[in-house]
Amino acid sequence: MTQTITKNELTLARAYKMCRAIARREAKNFYYAFVALPAERRDAICAVYAFMRQADDLADDESHSIAKRREMLDRWFDEWDAVCRGASTLNPAFLALRDAVAKFHIPLNLLDELVAGVAMDVAHEAGSPERYETFKELYRYCYLVASVVGLVCIRIFGYRDLRAERLAEETGIAFQLTNILRDVAEDAARNRVYIPLKDLAAHKITVESLLRRRPGAPPNAEERRLLAGMGRRAEKYYSSAWQLLPLIDGESRPALWVLVTVYHSLLKRIERSDYDVFTRRASVPTVTKMGILAVGMMRMAWARVFG
Repeated sequence: MTQTITKNELTLARAYKMCRAIARREAKNFYYAFVALPAERRDAICAVYAFMRQADDLADDESHSIAKRREMLDRWFDEWDAVCRGASTLNPAFLALRDAVAKFHIPLNLLDELVAGVAMDVAHEAGSPERYETFKELYRYCYLVASVVGLVCIRIFGYRDLRAERLAEETGIAFQLTNILRDVAEDAARNRVYIPLKDLAAHKITVESLLRRRPGAPPNAEERRLLAGMGRRAEKYYSSAWQLLPLIDGESRPALWVLVTVYHSLLKRIERSDYDVFTRRASVPTVTKMGILAVGMMRMAWARVFG
């Protein structure tokens, strides 16, 4: 969370530096894309990430009750709202993001929606598993926690064609469905099941069976088919990510390419494991991400030289 600092110590430059440090430490997949951005845009993206990280940490802090987490999230958002109206702050994410919002004309309602998405994780009653009846309901959650991030990011990346907004929304869906697939076991341990109940029922799987699975047991045939269906749904949305790339400003395009390539590689690794997300957590090896970043950096250099 936020470091304790005095008012005199928190300059805008230091706030951005602290946001960069948070992104470098916490953004396992995103940070490789951030590096491929020009400095001013990279700082703005890091501010967005630090803001998101704070909200997620408050919602996920299991040392507090769900009711207490709601209260903490409300107080945090009230402070952000005051900062947007000109109040001083010791929160580096708030200070840096307020600057980025002004610089890149980011609509504040998008950030409101992002916080609303995070709040959905603490909206259910204590002891009751989080669940979604249909994919339409899950899409709304994915929109709030991931598509909105995409809509914020393309303001920083730069675009002129309004088709980019729909494609950014659907790119966020692709990323979040990939996260859901990767984290099925981890989410179940936290009493969360994001796979729609309608999909579970189609494969004769219950929420309770997922929550009570033997830790480390590989998926059975029906579970693999269920997860494969989620994977195909994610693949469909990745087509929007590739269509989005040429609509983004040239100097930002390599960063988006890195991000999409890393996330799509994660989905491909889940597919190659035959959807075994229970015996080990899928990840893209660092060496692979570094190779993708190297290509992205070459693309960025090419874009700067040749436009």
